[in-house]
Amino acid sequence: MQAKTARPAKPAGARRKLTRAERKQIEAVVRQAKGDGKAHTVQESIPFRNMFPDGLCRLEGGTFSKTIAFEDVNYRLASPEDQRDIFEHLCDFYNGYDPTIGVQVSLSSRYVEHGPEEDLFGIRAQGDDLDPVREDAAGILRFQYERGSNGYVKTKYVTLTIEAENLPAARARFARIETDTLNRFKVMGAAAHVLDGKERLELLHGILHPEGGKFAFDWDWLAPSGLSVKDFIAPASFHFGETRTFRIGEMYGAVSFLQITAPEIHDRILAEFMETEGNILVTMHIRGINQNEAIKMVKRKITDLDAMKIAEQKRAVRSGYDMDILPSDLATYGGAAKTILQDLQSRNERMFNLTFLVMHMAETKQKLEIAVSQAASVAQTYNCLLTRLDFQQEDGLMSSLPLGLNRIKIERSLTTSALAVFVPFVTQELFMGGDAMYYGLNALSNNMILLDRKQSRSPNGLVFGTPGSGKSMSCKREITFIILTTKDNVIICDPEDEYSPLVRRLGGQVIRLSPSSTDYVNPLDINLNYSDEENPLALKSDFVLSFCELIMGSKTGLEAIEKTVIDRAVQKIYQPYFADPRPENMPILGDLMEALLAQGIPEADRVAQALDLYVNGSLNFFNHRTTVDIRNRLVCFDIKGLGKNLKKPGMLIVQDAVWNTVTINRAIGRSTWYFVDEFHLLLKEEQTAAYSAEIWKRFRKWGGVPTGATQNPKDLLSSPEIENILENSDFIYMLNQAAGDRKILAERLGISAEQLAYVTNSEPGHGLLFFNNVILPFADNFPKDTELYKLLTTKPSEVEHAAEMEE
Repeated sequence: MQAKTARPAKPAGARRKLTRAERKQIEAVVRQAKGDGKAHTVQESIPFRNMFPDGLCRLEGGTFSKTIAFEDVNYRLASPEDQRDIFEHLCDFYNGYDPTIGVQVSLSSRYVEHGPEEDLFGIRAQGDDLDPVREDAAGILRFQYERGSNGYVKTKYVTLTIEAENLPAARARFARIETDTLNRFKVMGAAAHVLDGKERLELLHGILHPEGGKFAFDWDWLAPSGLSVKDFIAPASFHFGETRTFRIGEMYGAVSFLQITAPEIHDRILAEFMETEGNILVTMHIRGINQNEAIKMVKRKITDLDAMKIAEQKRAVRSGYDMDILPSDLATYGGAAKTILQDLQSRNERMFNLTFLVMHMAETKQKLEIAVSQAASVAQTYNCLLTRLDFQQEDGLMSSLPLGLNRIKIERSLTTSALAVFVPFVTQELFMGGDAMYYGLNALSNNMILLDRKQSRSPNGLVFGTPGSGKSMSCKREITFIILTTKDNVIICDPEDEYSPLVRRLGGQVIRLSPSSTDYVNPLDINLNYSDEENPLALKSDFVLSFCELIMGSKTGLEAIEKTVIDRAVQKIYQPYFADPRPENMPILGDLMEALLAQGIPEADRVAQALDLYVNGSLNFFNHRTTVDIRNRLVCFDIKGLGKNLKKPGMLIVQDAVWNTVTINRAIGRSTWYFVDEFHLLLKEEQTAAYSAEIWKRFRKWGGVPTGATQNPKDLLSSPEIENILENSDFIYMLNQAAGDRKILAERLGISAEQLAYVTNSEPGHGLLFFNNVILPFADNFPKDTELYKLLTTKPSEVEHAAEMEE
């Protein structure tokens, strides 16, 4: 038999083979670049020489730049002390760059076409009974979407520019500068990351294609196409023939500069620029001045002002006026100059030159002029002027691109503190992609809150709120969108029978656990994936121990020998099932009791006697094999009918059934959501509390997403073990809170007094959302004239009215 010849290894650096789709994309770019003969001029207008995969960009001569994207900080809702800290850190941020480093801060608000809203929210008709609910939900989301400005994506960047002899020298210097910059953002609480070459090209493509369009590029495409990176980002055309406007493709644009004439600037000016309608790009070019040169410059100004003062005094004497009467401007400027000199010499202040540019884009000239006038009104509010760059629109556009190049030499000298007043932070947003779901509107920006809990470090969640604040409704809303937008499973533990109408309407199954019900769940159910250990009985035995401890009611817990006889019985009763895993071989509590009695020792008999009430007595409800199908995507355990003696073991059994489902779903790569209403009931008993704490610790790696809803956060502070539930939750939905609970949340989550106002006497559906250290105020006002609202509401009057309408 002839041996097979080994295939030669792919040489290092070899290009991969392009797909047919990629070849078509390259051909389209080639046609645009060479089709009309004008594109070469367009590419040449973009002011950089080359972009490298690591994000380093070579501009003109020996100038290099890199761009860092940074996220927002909740500056607007921070306490005055926190705002002062952010301001001081911002001063340190600018002071950290010497005059050889150029700093360009870019704030962009750009409309991004998402296509149909159904694609954005993931709700599409399926041709089944749920389509009316889907239509209702999609309509509500469209309504909320249109109320905000979610079509506009707001991004923030810092572009740093240096001079270097060659590429290796530039990379070596940027390595230190990048680290320092990221650390400064971290101190301010703003997440930041360095853009690589493809991300920078995509950013430039978005600015140069304001009408939209998908960015398609790969580094492997350059060689076979014979194109440069500019060809993949260049627009169809530039037109700079007019004095005060320009055109990119079919869009109109205008660049203006901010003339700072006010003696003091408010820290809201940047935020208000970004809140105006339309596509806007605010750019600040900042360059430090050598400290000695800055002091000399200020001293020269003071000398000039003193000379003018003497000249005015001489003129006054000749005219017979009092020589102490001077023009007000002269006295004002003289005092300001001396104050600046004192700051430079005795405080941690430096001087910077600032060029402040504002670029607008619109579909028509009329819309463009409206957008510019809105921004001009903001500037006028703060005693500044927004002036159009006449005959400099091309230079203004190129200076606005986040490349670090400034061709506009209109500068204003400012001290560090005066520069830091232009605070680039406002309020954080949560608008994620993937399986993100709706959680209300940002109360500050009115934008939708879309987030995907499964993308967080720990998807575990808690919902807090006083009675009537909207806890159950918020859980129902989340459950509805999970069923409509994902393929995940949902299990509900419902102590008050509030979820049954919603579950039935969504095609789920309601399992009523009560002595009068025929829905039975076997507490000893197990599957072969029950534990991540080799022996699935390891975790199941722990559950049976907790169950026996609960029904025996011992304050000191089970004795060691009692635990031994129970574990021995558990090992025995599961042998027939593991030998032949059929449903009829699954053990029940009666089998456990017999295995205990068969041991013939007093400790085993004592446990068996405690089980007798649940096997042969009046509480034998759980001594049956499972008669319901819990494989439905949506399952609700209604435990309202369980009496006082059955509710405690009932809740523990529900938790074990949840664990069974989680282990089954993990094997097929599906997530399982677990909602517990009246969560404090589980935390009262040691066994169910310990099981809950274990769920909050281990569910994440098994694809589980637990959520507990309760009235008071202090329910989670009764023991160190239960406190771990709060600490292991990265999603906390806070509705109206009592005074004591507000204090607990403020201490545990670092909530400011300004933020606490949103959970103080707040309306139903209004509060604070804590997600991955982001704290946002939200408002969730669902339209009441919809079928979905009738399913979600828990208000007695509205529930009764909905029932009457159905009859």
